[in-house]
Amino acid sequence: MTGLDVPVAPPVRVLLCDDQPLIRSGIRALLDAEDDVTVVGEAGDGEQAASLARELRPDVVLMDVQMPVLDGIEATRRIAGDPALADVRIVVLTNYGLDEYVFAALRAGASGFLVKDTEPEAVLQALRVVTAGDALLSPAVTRTLIAEYVARPAVVPIGRDLGRLTDREQEVVALVGQGLSNDEIAAHMVISPATAKTHVSRAMAKVGARDRAQLVVFAYESRLVAPRDEPAT
Repeated sequence: MTGLDVPVAPPVRVLLCDDQPLIRSGIRALLDAEDDVTVVGEAGDGEQAASLARELRPDVVLMDVQMPVLDGIEATRRIAGDPALADVRIVVLTNYGLDEYVFAALRAGASGFLVKDTEPEAVLQALRVVTAGDALLSPAVTRTLIAEYVARPAVVPIGRDLGRLTDREQEVVALVGQGLSNDEIAAHMVISPATAKTHVSRAMAKVGARDRAQLVVFAYESRLVAPRDEPAT
């Protein structure tokens, strides 16, 4: 490699899961046109989605909710609950915005969601963002979603121990819950971005959060952030 060569990041590997072939082909055409995204497989039902996730180990699973054999929520739960697939991120596809399916998907371990009429560029950006793990999908929308989500009684208590976090880590988690990026957390706390990232990573490990979206859920459910604290959008 010469001094002028720039390392090229591997493409984001995507598994498409939808029971409608026409929708899959449309999304695939969109993704195949990009140099930094590649579709590694397609599934037409939730059982196949979980199986292919184990076989292919994609970076991101685009998961439709309403599928035959096994629905997308249960498929999400199986993938998110498999330690061997800890690095796989799941983005739920839905025909609607804030609906019961999305709440259930968050509880099952999804990293975010997209409505099916999302603009193509937003879909591509979402895949890149969730793969990088540095920010939530559509932060303003996701914050609104989670604010509504935590206002409802939990089906199963999360049971995470807030006492595991240091005071500093609790402060960081609260800022993550408000939708701040690592750089914004660093500026707010007057620390380096690397230190902010370390605090976030340690907090995620301590509370068992798979990713940043799940850490936001924890911030709300532990009341480090309350829905009324949400900034106006």
